[in-house]
Parts: sequence; C-alpha cells; structure tokens
Amino acid sequence: MMSSSLLKAERLGLITGASRGLGLALARRLARSGWRLIIDARTASELELARSELAQWSEIAAIAGDIGAAEHQEALASLVARWGRLDLLVNNASILGPSPQPVLLDYPLDMLEQVYRVNTFAPLSLIQRLGRYLPSGACIINVTSDAAREPYPGWGGYGSSKAALEQLTAILAAEQPQWRIYLVDPGDMNTRLHQEAFPGEDISDRPPPEVSVPGLVALIEGDYPSGRYLAREVKR
Repeated sequence: MMSSSLLKAERLGLITGASRGLGLALARRLARSGWRLIIDARTASELELARSELAQWSEIAAIAGDIGAAEHQEALASLVARWGRLDLLVNNASILGPSPQPVLLDYPLDMLEQVYRVNTFAPLSLIQRLGRYLPSGACIINVTSDAAREPYPGWGGYGSSKAALEQLTAILAAEQPQWRIYLVDPGDMNTRLHQEAFPGEDISDRPPPEVSVPGLVALIEGDYPSGRYLAREVKR
C-alpha cells in the first residue's frame, strides 16, 4: 500500500491564470506542498517566470494561451491526459473588460461577449473537457467576486459574467455530488485586475492575494460541502 505522503506527492492540480496574483500565490503554496501543477496564463514571458520559480519545489507544466480559446483548452486537456487523473481544477483566470469600465448603456457588446467567454464559458468548458479525469472527491474551485451579487455601477460586464458563473457552478454542484465544487470570493486584493478596475487610483491599501490563500487551501485539503465561500472566512 502507498504511504499517505506518496499519495499526496502524486496529486495533480490545474490552475488557470497562474502567472501572477491569486493564481500564482496559490500555486506557490501547493507546489511547496508537493502538488504537481499545470498552469496557464495569457502572457508567455510572465508564465515562464512563474514556472521557473515553482519548479524549484515540484513538477510544473506550463502552457501560455487564451483560456477562452478551444485550442488552448484542448492543449491543457492533453496535458492532463498524460497523467490520466486530475485532483484539483482552479478556474481563476478572468478578464475585467474595458478599463475604465463603461456603464451598460455604452458597453461594446463584442467586448462583453469576450468577458463572458473567458469568465463564464471557459470554466464550464474546461470542466466538460476534464470531467473524465476528475475522480470522486476531486475539488473544483471557480473564483468569483462580490461584484456577482452587488450592483456596482460600472461593473455590469464583469459582475454579470461572474453572476452567471455562480449559477452555473451551483447547478453543477447539485448535478455532480461526487465532486467538491466551490465558488470562492477572495475579497479585494492588490492585483493587476483590481488596478485595471480603478485606473490611476492608489490601491496599495488592498491586501496582497496571499491573505486569501489559506482559505483556498483549507477547502482543497478539507471536507467542506460544495457551496459558496469567502476565502478569508474559511478555517482549517
């Protein structure tokens, strides 16, 4: 029988949007714990820097591309297929849309479609492609935002895309009880996406994404029921 430490070391996770911000902070914590990881991001140079850093702790595969593109999703699925099993999927990659953000009456519909393609459709598409590799008890985390529930003026594109993701995730959890499926709101963070939301403003008072990582890890390592969680309120 394999030891628990060996089984732990063989776990495989896929984190999208992992070259910076919350995705990279979580990848660092998991890699240090022995998780093998597949990571992606849009910018190849930033992704390679992240891969190089994470590789000092664990086995890391990285593919740059647009998570909303079917070809990129298929490339990620092909990597997972080489291992034949996926224990964790974190749909973290998101885009804000235009910056500064327009009100809905002025929102370009072609850009709104792109926001939904990345923030709403891509997570579901990845789950559909990877479902065959997710064993019973596997963990799926879809990263959401309070903008999915609060009607902030100017957040109509991003907020509504996350609201749609929340309902998709809740229904998926009801349909697939064999998996642990979580919506996680990490809270305000000092990240590039948040800076894009407030161009020209000082957001240095926001906490770094690392403060939200312990809650994510508690969900990944624990036995919480599927549902929506605030990352900073989850305790081990």
